[in-house]
Amino acid sequence: MYRAPRGTTDIVPEDQSYWRAIERHAVAVCKKFGYQRIDTPVFEAAGLFSRSVGEDTDIVEKETYTFQDRGGDGLTLRPEGTAPVCRAYLERGMHNLPQPVRLYYFCPIFRYERPQAGRYREHHQFGIEAIGDGDPLIDLEVIQIGWTLLREIGLRSLSLAINSIGDSECRPNYHKHLKEYYQGLLGKLCEDCERRFERNPLRLLDCKRKTCQPYVEQAPRSIDHLCSACMDHWVVMLGHLDSLDIPYRVDHRLVRGLDYYSRTVFEIQPPNEASQSAIVGGGRYDGLIQELGGRPTPGIGFGSGMERIIANMKQQELAVPRGLPRPVVVTALGEGARLYSLKIAEYLRNEDLSVLLAPSRPSLRAQLRYASSMDARCVLIIGDEELENGVIGFRDMDKGEQKQLTVADALTALRED
Repeated sequence: MYRAPRGTTDIVPEDQSYWRAIERHAVAVCKKFGYQRIDTPVFEAAGLFSRSVGEDTDIVEKETYTFQDRGGDGLTLRPEGTAPVCRAYLERGMHNLPQPVRLYYFCPIFRYERPQAGRYREHHQFGIEAIGDGDPLIDLEVIQIGWTLLREIGLRSLSLAINSIGDSECRPNYHKHLKEYYQGLLGKLCEDCERRFERNPLRLLDCKRKTCQPYVEQAPRSIDHLCSACMDHWVVMLGHLDSLDIPYRVDHRLVRGLDYYSRTVFEIQPPNEASQSAIVGGGRYDGLIQELGGRPTPGIGFGSGMERIIANMKQQELAVPRGLPRPVVVTALGEGARLYSLKIAEYLRNEDLSVLLAPSRPSLRAQLRYASSMDARCVLIIGDEELENGVIGFRDMDKGEQKQLTVADALTALRED
Protein backbone atom coordinates (compact mmCIF):
# COMPACT_ATOMS: atom_id res chain seq x y z
CA MET A 1 0.00 0.00 0.00
CA TYR A 2 1.34 3.42 -0.95
CA ARG A 3 1.91 5.97 1.80
CA ALA A 4 2.68 9.69 1.80
CA PRO A 5 6.46 10.25 1.47
CA ARG A 6 8.33 10.56 4.76
CA GLY A 7 8.14 14.07 6.13
CA THR A 8 4.91 14.94 4.32
CA THR A 9 1.28 14.69 5.33
CA ASP A 10 -2.23 15.02 3.96
CA ILE A 11 -4.44 17.97 4.87
CA VAL A 12 -7.65 16.07 5.52
CA PRO A 13 -11.12 17.70 5.44
CA GLU A 14 -11.44 17.87 9.23
CA ASP A 15 -8.32 20.10 9.39
CA GLN A 16 -9.18 22.34 6.44
CA SER A 17 -11.10 24.78 8.64
CA TYR A 18 -7.84 25.64 10.46
CA TRP A 19 -6.04 26.37 7.19
CA ARG A 20 -8.85 28.50 5.83
CA ALA A 21 -9.11 30.43 9.12
CA ILE A 22 -5.38 31.29 9.02
CA GLU A 23 -5.61 32.34 5.38
CA ARG A 24 -8.63 34.57 6.04
CA HIS A 25 -6.93 36.30 8.97
CA ALA A 26 -3.63 36.65 7.09
CA VAL A 27 -5.23 38.19 4.01
CA ALA A 28 -7.32 40.56 6.15
CA VAL A 29 -4.27 41.75 8.12
CA CYS A 30 -2.22 42.21 4.94
CA LYS A 31 -4.96 44.30 3.36
CA LYS A 32 -5.03 46.57 6.42
CA PHE A 33 -1.30 47.23 5.98
CA GLY A 34 -1.42 47.61 2.18
CA TYR A 35 0.28 44.33 1.17
CA GLN A 36 -0.49 42.61 -2.15
CA ARG A 37 -0.30 38.92 -3.01
CA ILE A 38 2.46 37.39 -5.12
CA ASP A 39 2.94 33.76 -6.20
CA THR A 40 6.28 32.43 -7.44
CA PRO A 41 7.18 29.05 -9.01
CA VAL A 42 7.61 25.96 -6.84
CA PHE A 43 11.11 25.49 -8.30
CA GLU A 44 13.80 28.00 -9.23
CA ALA A 45 17.29 27.97 -10.69
CA ALA A 46 19.51 26.21 -8.15
CA GLY A 47 21.96 29.11 -8.11
CA LEU A 48 19.33 31.47 -6.73
CA PHE A 49 19.44 29.78 -3.34
CA SER A 50 23.16 29.05 -3.13
CA ARG A 51 23.80 32.71 -3.92
CA SER A 52 21.18 34.18 -1.58
CA VAL A 53 20.77 31.73 1.29
CA GLY A 54 24.50 30.92 1.39
CA GLU A 55 26.47 27.84 0.37
CA ASP A 56 27.66 27.31 3.96
CA THR A 57 24.18 27.14 5.49
CA ASP A 58 22.57 23.86 6.50
CA ILE A 59 19.77 24.53 4.02
CA VAL A 60 22.02 24.59 0.96
CA GLU A 61 24.57 22.05 2.24
CA LYS A 62 22.14 19.39 3.47
CA GLU A 63 18.50 20.18 2.91
CA THR A 64 17.66 21.34 -0.62
CA TYR A 65 15.90 19.15 -3.19
CA THR A 66 18.15 19.97 -6.15
CA PHE A 67 18.03 18.14 -9.48
CA GLN A 68 18.69 18.47 -13.19
CA ASP A 69 15.70 18.61 -15.49
CA ARG A 70 15.66 16.88 -18.87
CA GLY A 71 17.22 19.94 -20.47
CA GLY A 72 20.19 19.77 -18.11
CA ASP A 73 19.23 22.85 -16.07
CA GLY A 74 19.90 22.74 -12.32
CA LEU A 75 16.69 23.39 -10.38
CA THR A 76 15.82 23.48 -6.69
CA LEU A 77 12.44 23.06 -5.04
CA ARG A 78 11.79 26.24 -3.06
CA PRO A 79 13.43 25.86 0.43
CA GLU A 80 12.41 29.37 1.57
CA GLY A 81 10.22 32.19 0.32
CA THR A 82 12.28 35.39 0.32
CA ALA A 83 14.80 34.77 -2.47
CA PRO A 84 12.13 33.92 -5.10
CA VAL A 85 10.18 37.08 -4.22
CA CYS A 86 13.35 39.16 -4.54
CA ARG A 87 14.09 37.52 -7.89
CA ALA A 88 10.55 38.43 -9.04
CA TYR A 89 10.99 41.98 -7.69
CA LEU A 90 13.96 42.43 -10.03
CA GLU A 91 12.72 40.43 -13.01
CA ARG A 92 9.25 42.01 -13.06
CA GLY A 93 10.49 45.58 -12.72
CA MET A 94 9.00 46.18 -9.29
CA HIS A 95 12.07 48.25 -8.41
CA ASN A 96 10.51 50.93 -10.65
CA LEU A 97 7.37 51.10 -8.53
CA PRO A 98 6.89 53.42 -5.53
CA GLN A 99 8.94 51.98 -2.68
CA PRO A 100 8.61 50.05 -0.49
CA VAL A 101 6.88 47.28 -2.42
CA ARG A 102 4.74 45.34 0.06
CA LEU A 103 4.03 41.70 -0.83
CA TYR A 104 2.60 38.58 0.83
CA TYR A 105 2.41 34.95 -0.23
CA PHE A 106 1.32 31.43 0.67
CA CYS A 107 3.54 28.64 -0.60
CA PRO A 108 4.86 25.11 0.03
CA ILE A 109 8.46 24.86 1.26
CA PHE A 110 10.70 21.83 0.71
CA ARG A 111 13.66 20.86 2.91
CA TYR A 112 15.23 17.46 3.38
CA GLU A 113 15.22 17.47 7.19
CA ARG A 114 14.80 14.82 9.85
CA PRO A 115 11.02 14.77 10.38
CA GLN A 116 9.94 15.65 13.91
CA ALA A 117 7.15 17.49 15.69
CA GLY A 118 6.52 20.77 13.90
CA ARG A 119 9.10 20.08 11.18
CA TYR A 120 8.27 18.50 7.84
CA ARG A 121 10.09 17.94 4.56
CA GLU A 122 7.20 19.69 2.88
CA HIS A 123 5.55 22.40 4.92
CA HIS A 124 3.50 25.44 4.08
CA GLN A 125 4.37 29.02 4.73
CA PHE A 126 2.69 32.38 4.93
CA GLY A 127 5.19 35.17 4.41
CA ILE A 128 5.51 38.88 3.74
CA GLU A 129 8.26 41.03 2.25
CA ALA A 130 8.67 44.83 2.32
CA ILE A 131 11.34 45.79 -0.22
CA GLY A 132 12.80 49.23 -0.84
CA ASP A 133 12.83 51.04 2.51
CA GLY A 134 15.45 50.79 5.27
CA ASP A 135 13.58 52.87 7.86
CA PRO A 136 13.15 51.22 11.30
CA LEU A 137 9.44 51.98 10.93
CA ILE A 138 9.28 49.22 8.30
CA ASP A 139 10.93 46.82 10.77
CA LEU A 140 8.15 47.69 13.19
CA GLU A 141 5.48 47.24 10.52
CA VAL A 142 6.66 43.76 9.58
CA ILE A 143 6.90 42.64 13.21
CA GLN A 144 3.52 44.22 13.91
CA ILE A 145 1.89 42.23 11.08
CA GLY A 146 3.18 38.93 12.46
CA TRP A 147 2.19 39.85 16.01
CA THR A 148 -1.28 41.08 14.92
CA LEU A 149 -1.97 37.97 12.85
CA LEU A 150 -1.23 35.55 15.67
CA ARG A 151 -3.24 37.60 18.15
CA GLU A 152 -6.23 37.82 15.81
CA ILE A 153 -6.11 34.07 15.26
CA GLY A 154 -6.45 33.83 19.03
CA LEU A 155 -3.01 32.65 20.15
CA ARG A 156 -1.94 33.88 23.56
CA SER A 157 1.17 33.93 25.77
CA LEU A 158 3.39 34.72 22.78
CA SER A 159 6.88 36.15 23.12
CA LEU A 160 8.91 38.23 20.68
CA ALA A 161 12.65 37.55 20.59
CA ILE A 162 14.76 40.12 18.76
CA ASN A 163 18.41 40.87 18.01
CA SER A 164 20.61 42.90 15.68
CA ILE A 165 23.44 41.15 13.87
CA GLY A 166 24.89 44.27 12.24
CA ASP A 167 25.74 44.73 8.58
CA SER A 168 28.67 44.44 6.20
CA GLU A 169 30.39 47.37 7.91
CA CYS A 170 30.50 46.06 11.47
CA ARG A 171 30.00 42.33 11.15
CA PRO A 172 33.61 41.53 10.12
CA ASN A 173 34.80 42.95 13.43
CA TYR A 174 32.19 40.91 15.27
CA HIS A 175 33.30 37.79 13.38
CA LYS A 176 36.84 38.47 14.58
CA HIS A 177 35.72 38.53 18.23
CA LEU A 178 33.63 35.38 17.73
CA LYS A 179 36.58 33.50 16.30
CA GLU A 180 38.84 34.65 19.10
CA TYR A 181 36.32 33.33 21.62
CA TYR A 182 35.78 29.99 19.87
CA GLN A 183 39.47 29.47 19.08
CA GLY A 184 40.08 27.98 22.50
CA LEU A 185 37.03 25.71 22.19
CA LEU A 186 38.10 23.87 19.05
CA GLY A 187 38.01 20.15 19.72
CA LYS A 188 35.04 20.55 22.07
CA LEU A 189 32.55 21.65 19.43
CA CYS A 190 30.30 19.46 17.29
CA GLU A 191 31.48 18.53 13.82
CA ASP A 192 29.26 21.14 12.15
CA CYS A 193 30.56 23.93 14.39
CA GLU A 194 34.17 22.95 13.76
CA ARG A 195 33.48 23.52 10.06
CA ARG A 196 31.47 26.72 10.66
CA PHE A 197 34.40 28.21 12.61
CA GLU A 198 36.38 28.67 9.41
CA ARG A 199 33.62 29.13 6.85
CA ASN A 200 30.86 31.07 8.60
CA PRO A 201 31.45 31.91 12.29
CA LEU A 202 28.03 33.55 12.75
CA ARG A 203 26.44 30.13 12.24
CA LEU A 204 28.14 28.98 15.47
CA LEU A 205 25.43 30.84 17.38
CA ASP A 206 22.72 28.96 15.45
CA CYS A 207 23.85 25.51 16.58
CA LYS A 208 21.06 23.46 18.22
CA ARG A 209 23.32 20.73 19.66
CA LYS A 210 23.10 20.50 23.45
CA THR A 211 26.85 20.03 23.71
CA CYS A 212 27.42 23.44 22.10
CA GLN A 213 24.73 25.41 23.94
CA PRO A 214 26.90 26.40 26.96
CA TYR A 215 29.47 27.93 24.61
CA VAL A 216 26.77 29.83 22.71
CA GLU A 217 25.48 31.32 25.97
CA GLN A 218 28.89 32.81 26.79
CA ALA A 219 29.76 33.98 23.27
CA PRO A 220 30.33 37.68 22.47
CA ARG A 221 27.12 39.60 21.77
CA SER A 222 26.53 41.14 18.36
CA ILE A 223 24.88 44.30 19.76
CA ASP A 224 28.12 45.08 21.60
CA HIS A 225 29.92 45.37 18.25
CA LEU A 226 27.47 47.38 16.13
CA CYS A 227 28.66 50.34 14.10
CA SER A 228 27.01 53.71 14.79
CA ALA A 229 24.50 53.37 11.91
CA CYS A 230 23.38 49.90 13.02
CA MET A 231 23.17 51.00 16.65
CA ASP A 232 21.03 54.00 15.71
CA HIS A 233 18.72 51.71 13.70
CA TRP A 234 18.52 49.27 16.63
CA VAL A 235 17.71 51.91 19.24
CA VAL A 236 15.05 53.60 17.10
CA MET A 237 13.41 50.28 16.22
CA LEU A 238 13.21 49.23 19.90
CA GLY A 239 11.69 52.62 20.67
CA HIS A 240 8.98 51.96 18.09
CA LEU A 241 8.21 48.59 19.72
CA ASP A 242 7.97 50.29 23.10
CA SER A 243 5.58 52.90 21.71
CA LEU A 244 3.13 50.16 20.63
CA ASP A 245 3.54 48.19 23.87
CA ILE A 246 4.66 45.07 22.00
CA PRO A 247 6.58 43.06 24.63
CA TYR A 248 9.96 41.72 23.54
CA ARG A 249 13.19 40.29 24.87
CA VAL A 250 16.64 40.70 23.38
CA ASP A 251 18.07 37.27 22.51
CA HIS A 252 21.79 37.57 21.83
CA ARG A 253 21.90 34.03 20.39
CA LEU A 254 19.34 34.81 17.69
CA VAL A 255 20.93 35.01 14.24
CA ARG A 256 18.50 33.03 12.05
CA GLY A 257 19.79 30.39 9.66
CA LEU A 258 20.21 32.26 6.39
CA ASP A 259 23.22 34.26 5.24
CA TYR A 260 21.27 37.15 3.75
CA TYR A 261 20.07 38.55 7.09
CA SER A 262 21.41 41.87 8.39
CA ARG A 263 20.60 44.16 11.30
CA THR A 264 17.17 43.20 12.71
CA VAL A 265 16.33 39.51 13.18
CA PHE A 266 13.33 38.31 15.16
CA GLU A 267 11.14 35.36 16.09
CA ILE A 268 7.68 35.09 17.63
CA GLN A 269 7.51 32.05 19.86
CA PRO A 270 4.64 30.24 21.61
CA PRO A 271 4.61 29.57 25.37
CA ASN A 272 6.20 26.12 24.99
CA GLU A 273 9.43 27.73 23.85
CA ALA A 274 12.04 25.40 22.42
CA SER A 275 14.83 25.62 19.89
CA GLN A 276 12.48 24.65 17.05
CA SER A 277 9.32 26.34 18.30
CA ALA A 278 9.26 29.70 16.45
CA ILE A 279 6.03 30.21 14.53
CA VAL A 280 7.11 33.48 12.90
CA GLY A 281 10.71 34.26 12.02
CA GLY A 282 12.41 36.83 9.84
CA GLY A 283 14.55 39.90 9.59
CA ARG A 284 16.30 42.43 7.37
CA TYR A 285 18.17 41.47 4.20
CA ASP A 286 19.51 44.79 3.00
CA GLY A 287 22.19 43.24 0.78
CA LEU A 288 20.14 40.51 -0.90
CA ILE A 289 18.77 42.44 -3.87
CA GLN A 290 22.28 43.62 -4.73
CA GLU A 291 23.58 40.05 -4.36
CA LEU A 292 21.02 39.00 -6.98
CA GLY A 293 22.16 41.66 -9.44
CA GLY A 294 20.08 44.70 -8.51
CA ARG A 295 20.94 48.06 -7.05
CA PRO A 296 21.54 48.30 -3.28
CA THR A 297 18.01 47.91 -1.92
CA PRO A 298 16.92 47.34 1.68
CA GLY A 299 14.32 44.71 2.52
CA ILE A 300 12.71 42.94 5.45
CA GLY A 301 10.19 40.14 5.84
CA PHE A 302 9.16 37.04 7.72
CA GLY A 303 7.97 33.51 7.15
CA SER A 304 5.42 31.68 9.27
CA GLY A 305 4.87 27.92 9.22
CA MET A 306 1.17 27.14 8.81
CA GLU A 307 1.54 23.69 10.38
CA ARG A 308 3.14 25.17 13.49
CA ILE A 309 0.40 27.77 13.84
CA ILE A 310 -2.24 25.03 13.61
CA ALA A 311 -0.42 22.88 16.16
CA ASN A 312 -0.48 25.80 18.60
CA MET A 313 -4.13 26.54 17.84
CA LYS A 314 -4.99 22.97 18.75
CA GLN A 315 -2.79 23.05 21.83
CA GLN A 316 -4.54 26.20 23.03
CA GLU A 317 -7.90 24.63 22.05
CA LEU A 318 -8.94 27.51 19.81
CA ALA A 319 -12.27 27.09 18.06
CA VAL A 320 -12.46 27.70 14.32
CA PRO A 321 -15.51 28.11 12.07
CA ARG A 322 -16.78 24.99 10.35
CA GLY A 323 -15.34 24.36 6.95
CA LEU A 324 -18.85 24.00 5.51
CA PRO A 325 -22.24 25.14 6.78
CA ARG A 326 -24.52 22.44 8.15
CA PRO A 327 -26.11 20.91 5.06
CA VAL A 328 -29.69 20.40 3.97
CA VAL A 329 -30.26 16.72 3.18
CA VAL A 330 -32.84 15.79 0.54
CA THR A 331 -34.37 12.31 0.87
CA ALA A 332 -36.41 10.53 -1.77
CA LEU A 333 -38.59 7.41 -1.74
CA GLY A 334 -39.36 6.08 -5.21
CA GLU A 335 -37.98 6.71 -8.69
CA GLY A 336 -40.20 9.70 -9.37
CA ALA A 337 -39.21 11.26 -6.05
CA ARG A 338 -35.55 10.64 -6.83
CA LEU A 339 -35.76 12.55 -10.12
CA TYR A 340 -37.66 15.40 -8.44
CA SER A 341 -35.08 15.54 -5.62
CA LEU A 342 -32.40 16.34 -8.20
CA LYS A 343 -34.33 19.43 -9.28
CA ILE A 344 -34.95 20.50 -5.67
CA ALA A 345 -31.25 20.14 -4.81
CA GLU A 346 -30.21 22.14 -7.87
CA TYR A 347 -32.72 24.88 -7.02
CA LEU A 348 -31.46 25.21 -3.45
CA ARG A 349 -27.79 25.16 -4.48
CA ASN A 350 -28.51 28.03 -6.84
CA GLU A 351 -29.71 29.85 -3.73
CA ASP A 352 -26.24 29.33 -2.15
CA LEU A 353 -27.32 26.55 0.22
CA SER A 354 -25.25 23.45 0.98
CA VAL A 355 -27.32 20.46 -0.12
CA LEU A 356 -26.65 16.72 0.05
CA LEU A 357 -28.71 14.04 -1.65
CA ALA A 358 -29.27 11.13 0.69
CA PRO A 359 -27.99 7.82 -0.70
CA SER A 360 -30.69 5.51 -2.01
CA ARG A 361 -32.01 3.52 0.94
CA PRO A 362 -35.07 1.25 1.19
CA SER A 363 -36.58 3.23 4.07
CA LEU A 364 -36.98 6.81 5.24
CA ARG A 365 -35.55 5.79 8.62
CA ALA A 366 -32.25 4.77 6.97
CA GLN A 367 -32.07 8.05 5.06
CA LEU A 368 -32.72 10.03 8.25
CA ARG A 369 -29.88 8.16 9.94
CA TYR A 370 -27.62 9.33 7.10
CA ALA A 371 -28.82 12.93 7.58
CA SER A 372 -28.06 12.71 11.29
CA SER A 373 -24.55 11.38 10.61
CA MET A 374 -23.92 14.39 8.35
CA ASP A 375 -25.09 16.83 11.06
CA ALA A 376 -27.84 18.12 8.78
CA ARG A 377 -29.69 21.24 9.87
CA CYS A 378 -32.87 19.92 8.26
CA VAL A 379 -34.16 17.18 5.99
CA LEU A 380 -36.43 17.62 2.98
CA ILE A 381 -38.58 14.53 2.48
CA ILE A 382 -40.01 13.68 -0.95
CA GLY A 383 -42.29 10.70 -1.54
CA ASP A 384 -45.35 9.80 -3.62
CA GLU A 385 -47.72 11.72 -1.32
CA GLU A 386 -45.57 14.87 -1.43
CA LEU A 387 -45.30 14.68 -5.24
CA GLU A 388 -49.07 14.34 -5.57
CA ASN A 389 -49.80 17.32 -3.28
CA GLY A 390 -47.03 19.60 -4.59
CA VAL A 391 -45.28 19.90 -1.22
CA ILE A 392 -42.20 18.54 0.52
CA GLY A 393 -41.69 17.31 4.06
CA PHE A 394 -39.56 19.73 6.11
CA ARG A 395 -37.96 18.14 9.18
CA ASP A 396 -36.03 20.37 11.61
CA MET A 397 -33.28 18.08 12.94
CA ASP A 398 -32.57 20.20 16.02
CA LYS A 399 -36.19 20.57 17.16
CA GLY A 400 -37.37 17.20 15.88
CA GLU A 401 -40.40 18.89 14.29
CA GLN A 402 -41.78 18.08 10.84
CA LYS A 403 -44.31 19.87 8.61
CA GLN A 404 -45.45 20.07 5.01
CA LEU A 405 -44.28 23.11 3.02
CA THR A 406 -44.18 24.30 -0.54
CA VAL A 407 -40.72 24.60 -2.05
CA ALA A 408 -40.88 28.40 -1.81
CA ASP A 409 -41.91 28.26 1.86
CA ALA A 410 -39.15 25.74 2.57
CA LEU A 411 -36.59 28.14 1.04
CA THR A 412 -37.94 30.96 3.20
CA ALA A 413 -37.64 28.78 6.30
CA LEU A 414 -34.05 27.85 5.42
CA ARG A 415 -33.08 31.49 4.95
CA GLU A 416 -34.59 32.42 8.31
CA ASP A 417 -32.85 29.58 10.13
